[in-house]
Amino acid sequence: MAEWLELHPVNPQKRLLGQVAQRIREGAVVAYPTDSCYALGCHLDDKDAADRLRRIRDFDRHHQFTLVCRDLSEIATYARVDNRQFRLLKQLTPGPYTFILAATKELPKRVAHEKRKTIGIRVPEHVIAQALLETLGEPLISCTLQFPGEDEPVNAPDDYRERLDREVDIVIDGGPCGTVPTTVLDLSEEGVRLVRQGKGDVAALGL
Repeated sequence: MAEWLELHPVNPQKRLLGQVAQRIREGAVVAYPTDSCYALGCHLDDKDAADRLRRIRDFDRHHQFTLVCRDLSEIATYARVDNRQFRLLKQLTPGPYTFILAATKELPKRVAHEKRKTIGIRVPEHVIAQALLETLGEPLISCTLQFPGEDEPVNAPDDYRERLDREVDIVIDGGPCGTVPTTVLDLSEEGVRLVRQGKGDVAALGL
């Protein structure tokens, strides 16, 4: 049975955030709101928790997770970013975008794409997500919360209460947050390639 926590959408309770962060360090899988839709997250160095994310989403072992970071300085630890990429990241973060970048050696091999040596990274613009990352003090391994067989990601977790109770350890209920996933941009090679059009606008990029 999952633990359900209602966090204030503007001033999330620090005491509850501290409890969630400690549980994540101990191996918990959490469902949490973002600026696109709800997501699943776990600790960066927890292989068992990452395997649980794969089972929940019915991913194979080759699936590339996203690393959800607080800010650009945290991105630089796990991905190689040149001046061109940095300017684009600065323009679009925080926001509903996922960027595919070349991974650094700091990144656990199970998180990086095993053939391309890339990683998907994003910085959310959501009060609760940012507060959780700040409290945790490090990125989350993450993926969209969308159950196999469903047409859309989770917008309101209470609509999936029974299923979430079986699958995750903690549900952070921050109210509805939408069903449109992030826009995915591949920056790992020359130029910018649109992989998926989602919530993030790309008009200014000429894509």
